[in-house]
Amino acid sequence: MFVVIAVGANLAGRDPVSGHALEPAATCNAAVEALSGLVGLHVDAVSPWYESEPVPPSGQPPYINGVVVGKSSLSPEMLLGALHGIEAAFGRERGVPNAARTLDLDLIDMGGLIRQQQAPLLPHPRAAERAFVLLPLRDVAPQWKDAVSGHSVDELIVALPPQTIRRL
Repeated sequence: MFVVIAVGANLAGRDPVSGHALEPAATCNAAVEALSGLVGLHVDAVSPWYESEPVPPSGQPPYINGVVVGKSSLSPEMLLGALHGIEAAFGRERGVPNAARTLDLDLIDMGGLIRQQQAPLLPHPRAAERAFVLLPLRDVAPQWKDAVSGHSVDELIVALPPQTIRRL
């Protein structure tokens, strides 16, 4: 099944193998390697990286963001659990919503599946409002459409409120 996973970080993380500190961009690259090694997930493409201000604005450091697209034979629950395991391995601690983080892996879409009452919610409920998801998604899956609204990625980008983001 086609999958879209958003990757982001704005705090230094730690390499799960060596324990060495990683800057956010290095964490994102290492997370893509971890995703590539995940049984039941095949990574087909990785977007360029973007730097963006936090959404909602918070005074946090900027984020490094990108998108991975691929195919998965895992259930949504199993894939989300694996994503949370990778986040934890890189030092992610869950606490306050929208807090700064060492790594954030969000399941954005799984084959157009709509799940609005059961976790994980699909498509991700805020993905269509975030330039840091939509711009990299357009780079690797320009044909993508939001399963709920039916809008194309280009239509969603045009409708975005102003957000500070730049391609690296």
